[in-house]
Amino acid sequence: MSYVGPDSHPPRPPRRFRGGRPLAVALAVLVPGALAGYLLMDTASDSDDGKPARTLPSASRSEQGSPSKPSADATKSAKSPKPGKPSKPSRSSKPDDDPKPSGRPAGGRPAASGPLKGKVVVVDPGHNPGNFQHTAEINRPVNIGTNSKECDTTGTSTNNGYTEARFTLDLAHRLRDLLHRQGATVRFTHDADRAFGPCVDERARIGNEARADAVVSLHADGSAVGNRGFHVILPAKVRGGAADTTAIVGPSRDLGERIAGKFLSVTKSAPSNYVGGGTGLDVRGDLGGLNLSKVPKVFIECGNMRDPKDEALLTSGTWRQKAAQGLSDGIESFLRG
Repeated sequence: MSYVGPDSHPPRPPRRFRGGRPLAVALAVLVPGALAGYLLMDTASDSDDGKPARTLPSASRSEQGSPSKPSADATKSAKSPKPGKPSKPSRSSKPDDDPKPSGRPAGGRPAASGPLKGKVVVVDPGHNPGNFQHTAEINRPVNIGTNSKECDTTGTSTNNGYTEARFTLDLAHRLRDLLHRQGATVRFTHDADRAFGPCVDERARIGNEARADAVVSLHADGSAVGNRGFHVILPAKVRGGAADTTAIVGPSRDLGERIAGKFLSVTKSAPSNYVGGGTGLDVRGDLGGLNLSKVPKVFIECGNMRDPKDEALLTSGTWRQKAAQGLSDGIESFLRG
């Protein structure tokens, strides 16, 4: 999902991540001499989602359909493959080179006990693998409170055809398993079990109706080569029509800061170098999934699928397990206070 939107805010001064260290120190993880201070036990699993690879057309567009326009060069670099003529995956980044699936059945139940017992977490895998076959349906406008936007978009992909929708679904499965081990009840907005969607308003409604203690929407960006790193999107204060984020701005920021800090510590990926002013945080008021939420909710752009170095991470099953662990740790930190 591209980060550019009409309410995207300019870079802000660095902040501290909750439960973590100042950004200046956090960025030291990128310096070889400082790595020792951030070493954590690697709980990565070598399982994959077990689904066959798909090479599909993609679009570098936001959740609400706004095209990515960081610059003329960026637009050129982020150009999607022509529909029906996807690029052939290279051996170096082909997701099927990842370790084989573990054979665990899909779904599962939370552990009988654990620190998150009784907590409800809604995981929202960005986009749907079937969206590209239902362009008329996903282009249908829906009300996001302040105005109308597209139901959903296809999402983006790597230049080698690994789609954002496939990435987010695999990450969602890994995150669900980790949260289940902590005793949390996990609900998905979808599990590729429907032809397309759900639309962004329904995604928000699912979290609201579940009375979720936390909602995390999973994404990967489609920006220019050289733009790297993750960022967590927080809801702006929005009031209009069905949208009123007044009550969730504070707790959502707390959730987002904790996720950003843990994601950094576990994955060693740097905060975005092209949005958020180096904080790894961004505030937006144009996303229906946030505007219509009545419970604490954030989005995370885990990396830039169009940058070769980030692509190498996003297509790695080992890295995705670390990403899931960072997300799980951040959610647990938020829910336990």
